[in-house]
Amino acid sequence: MTMAWNRRMFLATAGGVGITSALGAAAMAAGGDPSPAPAPAAPAATAVPATYVLPNLPYGYAALEGVITAEVLHLHHDKHHAAYVTGANTTLDKLAAARAANNYDALVGLEKTLAFNLSGHVLHSIFWMNLGPYGGGRPLGALADAINGSFGSFDAFMAQLTTATTGVQGSGWGALVYDPMSRRLLVEQIYDHQGNVGFGTIPLLVFDAWEHAYYLQYKNVRADWVKKLWDIVNWNDVAHRYASARKWNFPH
Repeated sequence: MTMAWNRRMFLATAGGVGITSALGAAAMAAGGDPSPAPAPAAPAATAVPATYVLPNLPYGYAALEGVITAEVLHLHHDKHHAAYVTGANTTLDKLAAARAANNYDALVGLEKTLAFNLSGHVLHSIFWMNLGPYGGGRPLGALADAINGSFGSFDAFMAQLTTATTGVQGSGWGALVYDPMSRRLLVEQIYDHQGNVGFGTIPLLVFDAWEHAYYLQYKNVRADWVKKLWDIVNWNDVAHRYASARKWNFPH
C-alpha cells in the first residue's frame, strides 16, 4: 500500500499536466501564443520533504453514533491512527540516520516497518473520508455503472466486500480498488495494512477489520460491525476517488 500514496500524489500531478495542456490548446484556438510556459525552477537542494501529519476528522466524534460511538472514534483516530503517523515519521528518521552512517544492517526491518505504518496512515485517511453521518444507500452514476460492470450487480459487490472484510485472518481490511491496467474494479482482502494487494491498484473504499476499530462495541462479532458500516458509506467520496483514479492510464 505504500505505492497507493505515491499514486495519489501522481494523480494530482497528472491533473496539473492536463490543465496545462488544455490551456495551451485554448490559446492556439484563440490565435494566442501556444508556447508552453517556462518550466518551474528545480527545487532547492536543501528542500526537506514534509513529514506525515494526522488529518482532522471531517465530522465530530459523535457524528457516527449508532455505528461508531464517540469514544471508539476518538480512540481509533487520536490514538491508533496517530500511532501509525508517528511510526512512519520515526522510521523515516531512522532510515535517514542509516544513510548518513552508511550502515544498512537494520534496513530489512525498517523497510517493513515503514510499509506497515505508512500503509496504515494511508488507509485510515481514506477510511475517515469514506464514512459520513448522511451516508448509506447505493452509489449513482459512473460509479454504479462500474460496479455493475465489474461485479454483475451492486448486491454481488456488497456480498464480496462484506465477505472479504469479515473473513480477514487476523487483522486487515476489505477494499474496493480500481485497477488501471484492466480499467475495472476489484475487491481486495488486505492483510495488516500492506499485504495481499495487487501492485498498482488504487483504493476507493476501505473497511477496517482490525479489532481496535470495533471490539469495544461489537466484541468479537466482526460481521455485525461490517454490516453496520454500509449504513454510513459516503458514496460521494467514493465516486470522487473513482473519477480521479480513472484519469490515470497505466503505461503498457
